[in-house]
Amino acid sequence: MAQLFAAQPANDLPEVPNYNVCPTNSVHVVQAGAAGRRLTAMRWGFLPVWYKTPTDGPLLINARAETIPEKPAFAKASRDQRCLIPASGFYEWTRTPEGARLPWYFSRRDGAPLAFAGIWQPWGRDGIATCAMVTTGANEGVSAVHHRMPLVLEPEHWALWLGEEGHGAARLMQPGPEDVLRWHRVATVVNSNRAEGCDLIEPLLEEAAPAQPPPATDPQGSLF
Repeated sequence: MAQLFAAQPANDLPEVPNYNVCPTNSVHVVQAGAAGRRLTAMRWGFLPVWYKTPTDGPLLINARAETIPEKPAFAKASRDQRCLIPASGFYEWTRTPEGARLPWYFSRRDGAPLAFAGIWQPWGRDGIATCAMVTTGANEGVSAVHHRMPLVLEPEHWALWLGEEGHGAARLMQPGPEDVLRWHRVATVVNSNRAEGCDLIEPLLEEAAPAQPPPATDPQGSLF
C-alpha cells in the first residue's frame, strides 16, 4: 500500500487482512502533507470538534457528496482535510420480503485495491484522527443492490482529491463508471461484527445467489 500510494507508512497501522472492518475500527488512510503522503491509521467514525465524547452524537461513518460542503460537521474537512481510504472491497445488503438481510461483496473488476474518497478530522485533546467515507448516489449497476455507493477514485484523480493539484476536487464527487466494480452474494455470517476470515468474501454457490439481485430496500448498508 505504501508503494502503491507513494506514501510513508506509519508505525501503528492496523493489522491486515481484516475481512470485516466495522465502524469505530482503525483503518488505513492516505493523507497528504508538506512532507509528502503518509499511510496512517484512523478511526472509522468521524468525530466533529464539538463532540465532548465519542458518543455525543450520531456515528458519522459516511458523508454524502451532495451535501458535504453544507454540513457543519464536514464543511472544513471537505475543503482542507481530504484523504484516501484503501480497501480490497466492501459489503452492501438487500432485504428479502421477509426482512432477512442478504450481504453482497463488491470489489474491482481488475483486482486492484479500491481507493475510497474520505475526509478526516482530529478530535479531542490528544488529536485522535477520525475519518468518514464520501458516498454518492449509486450508478446503474450498483443500484440493483443499494441506492448509495462509496466514491471510488481512480489513480489519476488521487492527487486532486488530496489537494496536491490545487482546487477542483468537487468535480470528482459523482458516481463512478459502470465497468469498475463487480459483486456477488456472500454468506450471511458476515452480518455479525464478530465474523472474521477470508471465507466471508467467498461467493455463494450459483444456485444460492440469483444472477439479478432483488431491488434494495435496506436504507443503511454498511460500507465494509
